Amino acid sequence: MAEASGVNVGSGCEEKGPEGLSLEPVPPGTTISRVKLLDTMVDTFLQKLIAAGSYQRFTDCYKRFYQLQPEMTQRIYDKFITQLQTSIREEISEIKAEGNLEAVLNALDTIVEEGKDHKEPAWRPSGIPEKDLQRAMVPYFLQQRDALQRRVQKQEAENRQLADAVLAGRRQVEELQLQGQARQQAWQPPQITDWPGGPSSSIMWS
Repeated sequence: MAEASGVNVGSGCEEKGPEGLSLEPVPPGTTISRVKLLDTMVDTFLQKLIAAGSYQRFTDCYKRFYQLQPEMTQRIYDKFITQLQTSIREEISEIKAEGNLEAVLNALDTIVEEGKDHKEPAWRPSGIPEKDLQRAMVPYFLQQRDALQRRVQKQEAENRQLADAVLAGRRQVEELQLQGQARQQAWQPPQITDWPGGPSSSIMWS
């Protein structure tokens, strides 16, 4: 791990990390890398977690079992604490690996160390944060707006194509219905309203 500048220690007193976590005393003028600070925070958290879940509290929760099997209770507690610490450390290690935290924190330490000699503002040429932030962010937002507009136009074009396809399908269905009706009428026999000797004929009976 690169021991780059991270947390400055300007006195011989015990350095306090985030949330008031106590770090090991370090000589005056030395620095603590952010990776080491993170590891110290994890260790302190585990210590406080174990202290909160002490053996006394564990036995208070399982008094009857402790009275019957005190040695077994002690072994169960020791196994539980060991597995708990191992599980938490594995989770922290996975998070550090997935986020590449060590490299990021070391790079941040390096940036802080290199920036010690720079007295002028690094990215605020005008000295007005609002204007500098607007100058930096507006091009990005405009680029995002253009990208969204292109996506909207593409989607609208696709929607028009789908609408045209639906209308064409409806017209085709209507044409098929008309063709079906025409064929049905063509195959239907003509209706006979009058024929020789039919009911309308006058028959003379002698």
